Amino acid sequence: MKPARQIDYNLTEVLDRLLDKGMVINAELVISVAGIPLIGVTLTAAVAGMDTMLAYGVMEDMDRRVRERPLSVKGYQLSVTDNR
Repeated sequence: MKPARQIDYNLTEVLDRLLDKGMVINAELVISVAGIPLIGVTLTAAVAGMDTMLAYGVMEDMDRRVRERPLSVKGYQLSVTDNR
């Protein structure tokens, strides 16, 4: 059976959708020898743009720490002033 419509995406469209909508990957890996499980690893990864992650409450603590850190260039500390 042929698909009703052909869908062609280029890399730019796929990356744009991935960063905009996001994706969660869940994986489990079990290493066993002679049927005896030795190591088990569970992985959960969220892949999305920073705006999407912040909208869903992911990475808020890290984002806050990065924004509070003073800027520095080649050993010089830069001060950020608020000119409101």
